Amino acid sequence: MVSRRRSLSDEEEALWSGVTRSITPLPHAKKRPKSPDQATVVVTRAAVSKPRAVHEVMPAVEKPQPPLAPLDRRTKQRIASGRTPIDARLDLHGFTQKEAHAALSRFLKGAQAAGAKVALVVTGKGTARSRPARGDHTEPAEPGVLRRQVPIWLSLPEFRPLVVSVEDAHIAHGGQGALYVRLRRGR
Repeated sequence: MVSRRRSLSDEEEALWSGVTRSITPLPHAKKRPKSPDQATVVVTRAAVSKPRAVHEVMPAVEKPQPPLAPLDRRTKQRIASGRTPIDARLDLHGFTQKEAHAALSRFLKGAQAAGAKVALVVTGKGTARSRPARGDHTEPAEPGVLRRQVPIWLSLPEFRPLVVSVEDAHIAHGGQGALYVRLRRGR
């Protein structure tokens, strides 16, 4: 059955204008000129009888980031022996989690912009005793918090455009208290 075209009532026009105001165009979408067929809106009886919620907008779907690749044994050996240089270093000793997260983000963005390929992030191994975090005397810090948290942070979507792989460093560079981070090329 062919649907007939008709003009919109005042109520339908108000509803349609509310829908069009609530939609945000995609940033990379090309604007197409309206053809005469697109200027007319086809409304079927089913569309009028079943109103849809105006405020429901589908979230934009981001393309999935590639998974972190393990650092292969040969590359790790080359870094540990000094044949592959460590281009940037960050020491997070004495930082709170919040400070460390912000510093790590700034560091990785700067290192990538400078063309670094391999970075060393020193987290420290933590201590067995509890002590207050720097600047925060309300609750004691758990031992080895940054040692546990930094690898988790590096696998988060916010760091994926920056990081290719993460691996515990060789004993000569800090062992389990440090990480080799291979960076993606800047774009």
